[in-house]
Amino acid sequence: MFVQQQHQELDLSRTGVNLQMACQSAGAVMDEQALLGLNPNADASYRQRALAYFEQLKDSQNAWEVCADVLAKGLYSDDHVKFFCFQVLEHQVKFRHAALSAAQQQLIRETLMTWLQSQLMNAQQEKSFIRNKAAQVFALTFIMEYLTLWPKFFFDILSLVGLNPHGIDIYLRTLMAIDAEVVDRDILHTPEETRRNTLIKDTMREQCIPSLVESWFQILTTYQRSQPELTCQCLEVVGAYVSWIDLNFIANDRFVNVLLSQMSMEELREEACDCLFEIINKGMDPVDKTKLVESLCRVLQSAGFFNVEQEEDVDFLAKFSRLVNGMGQSLVLSWTKLVKAGNVKEATETLQAVEAKVPLLLQLLVHEDDDISSNIVGFCYDYLNVLKQLPQLTEQQKANIEAVMLAVMKKLTYDDEYNFENEGEDEAMFVEYRKQLKMLLDRLAQVSPELLLEAVRRIFTNTMQAWQTTSFMEVEVAIRLLYMLGEALPASHGAHFSGDTAKTSALQDMMRTLVSCGVSGYQHSSVSLEFFETVVRYDKFFIVEPQHIPNVLMAFLDQRGLRHNSPKVRSRVAYLFSRFIKTLHKHMTAFIEDVLTRIQDLLELIPPENGFRALLTSDDQLFMFEAAGVLIVSGESPVDQKQALMRSLLTPLMDAFRLLLAKLLQETEEERQVALADCLSHAVGFASRTSKAFSNKQTVKQCGCTEVYRDCLQSFLPALSCPVQRGVLRSAVRSFLHRMIICLEEEVLPFFPAASEHMLKDCEAKDLQEFIPLISQITAKFKRQVSPFLQQIFMPLVLAIFEVLARPAEENDQTAALEKQMLRRSYFGFIQAITGSGMNEVMANQGVENIERVLFTIIQGAVDFPDPVAQKTCFIILSRLVELWGGKDGMAGFPDFIYKHIVPACFLAPLKPTFDLSDAQTVLTLSECALTLKMIHLKRGPEFLQFLQHEYLPSLQVTPEIAQEVCHVLQQPDVKVLKNYIKAFFQRARL
Repeated sequence: MFVQQQHQELDLSRTGVNLQMACQSAGAVMDEQALLGLNPNADASYRQRALAYFEQLKDSQNAWEVCADVLAKGLYSDDHVKFFCFQVLEHQVKFRHAALSAAQQQLIRETLMTWLQSQLMNAQQEKSFIRNKAAQVFALTFIMEYLTLWPKFFFDILSLVGLNPHGIDIYLRTLMAIDAEVVDRDILHTPEETRRNTLIKDTMREQCIPSLVESWFQILTTYQRSQPELTCQCLEVVGAYVSWIDLNFIANDRFVNVLLSQMSMEELREEACDCLFEIINKGMDPVDKTKLVESLCRVLQSAGFFNVEQEEDVDFLAKFSRLVNGMGQSLVLSWTKLVKAGNVKEATETLQAVEAKVPLLLQLLVHEDDDISSNIVGFCYDYLNVLKQLPQLTEQQKANIEAVMLAVMKKLTYDDEYNFENEGEDEAMFVEYRKQLKMLLDRLAQVSPELLLEAVRRIFTNTMQAWQTTSFMEVEVAIRLLYMLGEALPASHGAHFSGDTAKTSALQDMMRTLVSCGVSGYQHSSVSLEFFETVVRYDKFFIVEPQHIPNVLMAFLDQRGLRHNSPKVRSRVAYLFSRFIKTLHKHMTAFIEDVLTRIQDLLELIPPENGFRALLTSDDQLFMFEAAGVLIVSGESPVDQKQALMRSLLTPLMDAFRLLLAKLLQETEEERQVALADCLSHAVGFASRTSKAFSNKQTVKQCGCTEVYRDCLQSFLPALSCPVQRGVLRSAVRSFLHRMIICLEEEVLPFFPAASEHMLKDCEAKDLQEFIPLISQITAKFKRQVSPFLQQIFMPLVLAIFEVLARPAEENDQTAALEKQMLRRSYFGFIQAITGSGMNEVMANQGVENIERVLFTIIQGAVDFPDPVAQKTCFIILSRLVELWGGKDGMAGFPDFIYKHIVPACFLAPLKPTFDLSDAQTVLTLSECALTLKMIHLKRGPEFLQFLQHEYLPSLQVTPEIAQEVCHVLQQPDVKVLKNYIKAFFQRARL
């Protein structure tokens, strides 16, 4: 027995009687029909009834007691009913504990203990999901009652279960459930819960931890051979609790010897390893931590665990690697603390301890199993970080760096099973693992850049000399290493080929070899991809040695690149090709027409009914059109030639667009409509992408391309009046208009009135949300020039927004609510753009009724909607309107509006419970609110102060002293004073 005898056992002979009495009073009958709904295969009506029954039992004063009766007496054999009863009990403990009478609380305790006693005698254990739920209820009861009603919780349980394996199982599950509720740092707790949890842990340390530890020791030694599952459970408990109990209870010869012996038992070794890892991970004094790690290391080493190559169990080795990683990182952390504290002697000893682990680290890092290798990367990284801080490296440390480097290079290599065309979970894990290795490589570059550069150069050169007879894995990794140097040895703006001569000449040599040795023709997709990635990463090389451009261009254009048999390679190369062209366009003049001819078939719009599998997807084609545009625009050919080339690029798109639009208007089948609309959208997108070659109207004019883009606009705009597939078509044309505002400037304006009219017909929230930035863009760019147009479109746009916002939506439709919120923000953004552009007349000329309507929406936005982003915009608008119309010569009737609506908004908004002054965005809104008050004072002067002091603030029950204070602060020249005061004012007002 684990517990001293003076702790009395619960009187279980009483339990049955009490339960019986309690349940008789509750009329212990369960709704059999509802219970049928607990079966996963039950039909919906039964399931619905079961749910309603659960709600009824949960919320009742005492009907739930029937569940206690069922569990205590074992009245049902159905697992779902038992689970259901525990769920009802769980709810009572978790949410209604304080409302239960003392007798009901006692009933729950006795139910749990009676149920536990029945488990000791059952030949068959309950299913694990029931045991887990029971453990949860035990744990929740413990949390609620340990400090007050049930201080003997553990003694009662341990006295009852003794060494009974079924009882031990529930005991251990309960301990894990308590850990999850009280200790687990991943779970967010309220400050109140955190205080309670701390108190529970402190009380446990004082009262019962020694007994618990003793029970664990008994379980580990009693059951290590006969009940390995139970032993593993116990090891997990020790690992969980060791983080907050006194380590001396566990880190002693008696306990560690048991753990070490279990490291040699096949069924226990992984859990034992994890348990040791948790012991090592415990926070403690650096000198003590070093001693602990070193003593454990000595024992592990003498027991033969460091002979990694003789171990065949990879699952255990992965755990062991994690343990070594924990030991190594603990030592590095101790070293860092000791160096910081100036403890030279101890720091030196700890560094020696770290160095002594490096041979083991290397064995694990280079292990063929990636999980084993991955688990040691953290220690390796930290070790390199230590070396980086040392003033001078010993020969041994240099040898260690080289060994890590070779290990990383070896482990970067793909294995035979990697599936390049259909990457699954294993492949994704290897990609993640490669990222870890890249971190090590980057760290190596910081420790010893010369060593890294030399090693990569040696491997790269040797591999490229014999690439025809070398496996794809080795060729790929050699190019990959060259690619990785670009980030490991950074250069500003990719200028790898200027500055440091040793690095520059090494990189230049390797790039020269890469593009001239013929490896671009290697028949494997991974090598092809790596070749093009590297060429584009080091595209500045070709500025230094432009003679290599033709060869590389050919590689891009033939079956090595854009016509490769792998769609994945073609897709990536399309993107890389556009980047290559953009960087080197000045060196392309001689090849422009040849390149355009060779890629012509890749620039064709593939109509949906073609059935022909295109080489590139439409997304890939975007990059091709961009590259084509850059080639045409940046060449040195005469204007008429550029014009002709651009027209020959865009005319097929316009022709196809007209044909497809006519087809769409006649098409009745929805699936075909969708395909046609997508194709039309692609055509507009491609034309739009060619314009990326231009930075402004000037460059478009210089190339003589204004007219062809105007023609595009004329071809595309009719799509706006298409009655089907509106969303897709409008979105595409809208994006094109955005680009044309930049490329054609005022020449685009004549197209806007008709386009806007179509875009405001039959709108959805998303349409308007995307349309408003277009109007804001021309407002910001053309200002007064578009004033007449804005005056004309202002109310139609505003009314379209109002109409969409007024549409009814389902109460819990989150998507619709979010769409409306975003539209509201866009609307306020639009009004802000108009008021901020200095075009007073746009709003002023809308008629009194319309102006009022708009003004009230802005007041509403400032006060009623708990959206600080929109509220901030509304206050910016109000401030601006006060500036425009609030003075002596402002708009008639506006001062009245200021006093009746704007001033109250400035006070009512921050007083709302939803106005969260601890939120940064809300504080910005409050600042704008303060600036609005400042602007009113600027425009209305003493009259405003008089109104605040004698009328408005008294109406809010503000004392005369505070009202005077507010007026005084408003007169201060420093706005910061006002902002700080207003924040404090509202914080006080809420108390």
